[in-house]
Amino acid sequence: MCNIKEKIICNLMADYQQNGIIMKKKIIGVVLGLAVCLGITGCASWDRMVTDMKSDVNGGMQRTITVYTADGKELATYEGKIDLSTNDGGYVKFDFNGKRYIYYNCFVESIADID
Repeated sequence: MCNIKEKIICNLMADYQQNGIIMKKKIIGVVLGLAVCLGITGCASWDRMVTDMKSDVNGGMQRTITVYTADGKELATYEGKIDLSTNDGGYVKFDFNGKRYIYYNCFVESIADID
């Protein structure tokens, strides 16, 4: 009988130690996560990310967009709340006043009010 009791006690001690190690890892993970979050809140990249998220949530930002041809001639200028999409496909796409504009093979200057 003593062997069974000792085995049960040993198993309980092992489980307790294992749970303690897991809890310590969780606490360390949470502390490190908070430190990283607090550490990057003052960074410019963090500010840009927050501005991008605000733009996505609010359907765009107040901007002035000027579209130029490849040789530098101005095609069009748009001002207002505009949702501008970026891509690698050689075109620029944005929504403005309920219409979608797509310009291919051109240059776009976007000046946004971020304050």
